[in-house]
Amino acid sequence: MMKAILIVEDDITFGMMLKTWLGKKGFEVSSESNIARARKHIESQTVDLVLSDLRLPDYEGIDLLKWMNERGMDIPLIIMTGYADIQSAVLAMKLGARDYIAKPVNPEELLKKISEALQTEGSPAVTHSTPRSSANSKKSTSNLSQETHRSYLEGESDAAKQLYNYVGLVAPTNMSVLINGSSGTGKEYVAHRIHQLSKRNDKPFIAVDCGSIPKELAASEFFGHVKGSFTGALTDKTGAFVAANGGTIFLDEIGNLSYEVQIQLLRALQERKIRPVGSTQEISVDIRLVSATNENLEQAIEKGAFREDLYHRINEFTLRMPDLKERKEDILLFANFFLDQANKELDKHLIGFDTKASQALLSYHWPGNLRQMKNIVKRATLLAQGSFITLLELGTELFETPASGMTSMSLRNEETEKEHILEALRQTGNNKSKAAQLLDIDRKTLYNKLKLYNIDL
Repeated sequence: MMKAILIVEDDITFGMMLKTWLGKKGFEVSSESNIARARKHIESQTVDLVLSDLRLPDYEGIDLLKWMNERGMDIPLIIMTGYADIQSAVLAMKLGARDYIAKPVNPEELLKKISEALQTEGSPAVTHSTPRSSANSKKSTSNLSQETHRSYLEGESDAAKQLYNYVGLVAPTNMSVLINGSSGTGKEYVAHRIHQLSKRNDKPFIAVDCGSIPKELAASEFFGHVKGSFTGALTDKTGAFVAANGGTIFLDEIGNLSYEVQIQLLRALQERKIRPVGSTQEISVDIRLVSATNENLEQAIEKGAFREDLYHRINEFTLRMPDLKERKEDILLFANFFLDQANKELDKHLIGFDTKASQALLSYHWPGNLRQMKNIVKRATLLAQGSFITLLELGTELFETPASGMTSMSLRNEETEKEHILEALRQTGNNKSKAAQLLDIDRKTLYNKLKLYNIDL
């Protein structure tokens, strides 16, 4: 049965173009130029979906949404908006709009969003915290996998679209993937997404943080051990490789592995067999490897700290995670997404960010990326007294910029890393948060560097 779409748009030329194009795609399309006419149309005729401009001569698209909500009309509505009105679009999503699309409208993207909205008709509105690609993704039988996807936002920027396009291409293969990016950019989510979209999605996903494992226990963490094989081995232990058998193993911060463990890992990947510490028996394993690093592994190879043969084994396909500052279009989307999460966790009911706070979020350089933003927004949600987060609640962190003359301290050259870290700590009186900011890294990375260089405070 042909679906009926109502376009509410005061730009007559653009409205006609959309009407003609959607008509050719098999929809029954009507158009109105203001909200008052749109209301009459909805009351008198069947409408399966409304495509409304945000700003109209008499009211806004949000007013039409409120009007439909008051009358219990469960008609999916997609808002069309310019980039400058992104905050209003997010508010519309919170009020129940099914989706939004930025102008100038990409016709194919619009068609995808219309299809998704009509497929979910009758179900709760998809909020802006649901990644756009979810309707096309292969369903995972794991509730945990579904929950992970719902609890993350992929973004709408060109950088995000390119990244998740690559994810969609490589996921169904068995290629080893290396995810390269700064701390806090969401590397583990991407690894999990690769698993969800793979043919192994009904098998385990096991994540191992290589940065937090003492090197003497790394072999046991990966391959397991038998009781009594070393001091403290009071019971048998199943290693990550066996736990992930048939599925995906994710090695985060793989650059932190010692050289000896790298040799053991390479052997396991080549032979697809592992031997638990203290055991004489080999166990066959079938795993897909996804690794992540914020280090420059090619430089580590030159310094002799990372094996080149292992690098080529783990790096059949590289994904680069963009920093948050490279994704300007996504900043307010993520801020509102984290606000929604904080509202639920803290039992608050904030609506959004005021104009000055939004501008501050857009202007900040976000050295700690998404992890830093999540923490700042959660704190601001806790402190906020009104309906909107203001500059006061965001705190002074967003206005602190590296001191003049300090920009050269960013850790770009590994030969001088230790000196830069020591200098940053000296200038900040050993304040790790401020030192990390000067170095343009997050605190977790700084802690790992302090461990690496045996810097004792």
